[in-house]
Amino acid sequence: MELLIDGLKKAIEMILSGDQEVYAITWLTLKVCLISILISTLIGLPFGIFLGLTRFKGRRILLLFINIGMGLPPVVAGLWITMLLWRSGPLGDLSLLYSPTAIVMAQILVSLPIVTSLTCTAFQQISDKMLLQIKALGATKFQTFIILIKQLKIAILAAIMAGFGRVIAEVGAAMMVGGNILGDTRILTTTIVMEVSKGNFDIALALSFILLSVALLITAALTFLQQRKRIS
Repeated sequence: MELLIDGLKKAIEMILSGDQEVYAITWLTLKVCLISILISTLIGLPFGIFLGLTRFKGRRILLLFINIGMGLPPVVAGLWITMLLWRSGPLGDLSLLYSPTAIVMAQILVSLPIVTSLTCTAFQQISDKMLLQIKALGATKFQTFIILIKQLKIAILAAIMAGFGRVIAEVGAAMMVGGNILGDTRILTTTIVMEVSKGNFDIALALSFILLSVALLITAALTFLQQRKRIS
């Protein structure tokens, strides 16, 4: 208990003292997580809607692989991205390995299946009667899309929160593709692992409180949007 209190005190001290290294690490963590979940949402949301509302040959196999991807171990995702970005890999000429971009790519790989699958599941629950009713009212495809988005806002934001929760807690893939380089690719999760390995448990705990605070603020904002009552 004393160690937890010391960690909390250390976290407050780091924030109030204006520790530039901590601020830089926190900002990079926030940036790569928000970029990755934004891209996962822009791709996974329409793809999930498409899979949820349409039927075609091979759809079940595709859903199977997407659902398997929800449990993809981060170190496996990191390994695949590393192989992709190696000098001898398909994207080796871009020199993206050990960069924030590589971390974003790894985080997209682990969060995209979550956003896609949960969105697909939500839209599969829409009854055919509701779709026929919307069509009978003369709604265009775009208007139908907007209506369904509004109807399933809670489920969609839940999918986004689940994806964000995965990327904000990710450490294995980020360590592998980013290298935990100070001033370049060091984020909160990889820093915590590093400090624990060095025996600096007070600093690790302090950083964990900062990480939890960031996660809490973002999740609280998304929850507010999710639960906000409609303006009549």
